[in-house]
Order: sequence, then C-alpha cells, then structure tokens
Amino acid sequence: MVDITQKQNTHRTAVAQAIVKVGSQDTITAIRENKVPKGDVFAMSKAAGFLGLKKTPELLPDCHPLPIEFAGIDYEIDGLNIIVKVTVKTFYKTGVEVEAMHGASVVALNMYDMLKPIDKAIEIHQIKLLKKTGGKSDIGA
Repeated sequence: MVDITQKQNTHRTAVAQAIVKVGSQDTITAIRENKVPKGDVFAMSKAAGFLGLKKTPELLPDCHPLPIEFAGIDYEIDGLNIIVKVTVKTFYKTGVEVEAMHGASVVALNMYDMLKPIDKAIEIHQIKLLKKTGGKSDIGA
C-alpha cells in the first residue's frame, strides 16, 4: 500500500459509469414493469452496488479502507442502454475513484445476472471514471 500518512484530508468525489446494453425492448419493458423473474432489477442492483463499493478494499489489495460519506446510484434508460452512474464522496486522504468504478461494475454484473434468464444478448460496456474532484488533480466536468 502507498503511504498516505503525510497527506491531508480533503473532500473527494468520484462519479463512474457502466452501460448495460440489453437485447430487446421487451427486456426494458420487463424491468420497468417489475416483471423480471429474479425481482426488482434496479433495487437489487443498487443494493449490490452499495455492497461492492463498500467492500472495495477487501477485494483490491492496494485500496485503502476509507470512510464513505455518501454513495448514490442512478439509472437512465436510453433505448436499449441502461446507463448506471455511481457517485461516491468522502473527506479523506485518498480518492474514491476505484470505489465508484467498482460499484458501477457490481451494479452492471448484478443486472446481467438478473436479466440473463430473459435476455441472452446482454452486454456490459464503458466502465469508466467520469469525474473526480479533490486531491492533486480533478478530472471531468
């Protein structure tokens, strides 16, 4: 692990995304009408995403355990794409980019798992950092 003992606490924010592309409008309809056999896709995936971002340092050996002061998970449906955005905030010595990307990844994987019985064409795309503030560098708008 990198030594962060000399760093100062600052307000840190990161926003990450993942895009889940489904194979048909029928899948989007099933999600919207809560008719997916495994349950409420958005609620279950949000819970999975929160668990994922909180457990990031347990799974990635160089990530520092840190206090997560806020986490938000939002969805936008654009045609056959479900755009997942995960926002994580803290006041700490190191950033929360990996936590945000890990949360977005877990949301997408949970969606995949829940939707695979009704749609074999699901794909996960563009897991990436959209924005980061705090620390030495800011990225994004």
